[in-house]
Amino acid sequence: MMNKFKLIISFLLIILVAGCAGGATHESTGEYLDDSVLTTKVNTSILGDSRLKLLQINVETFKGVVQLSGFVDSAAAAARAVELARKVPGVKSVNNSLIVKTQ
Repeated sequence: MMNKFKLIISFLLIILVAGCAGGATHESTGEYLDDSVLTTKVNTSILGDSRLKLLQINVETFKGVVQLSGFVDSAAAAARAVELARKVPGVKSVNNSLIVKTQ
């Protein structure tokens, strides 16, 4: 009886540990937390810039790669957002999917 209990507990622990591991298409728990911090830092950097409007720019991060999307008023605003994102420590690269609104 005790051996069955140990086997079940061991099996559950293996499943829990495997569930925390990352892969090519999903993040580990640690990577997810790191990316959440990066996303917050990039959002804060953009919010602190008077030339950019945070509500127009969506920031997502996956394994250190920042994805910027949304609408901006000019190509200069898009370039500024990319520049700010790249300056955040820990950002590996920035993908710019920002769209310049036409007037």
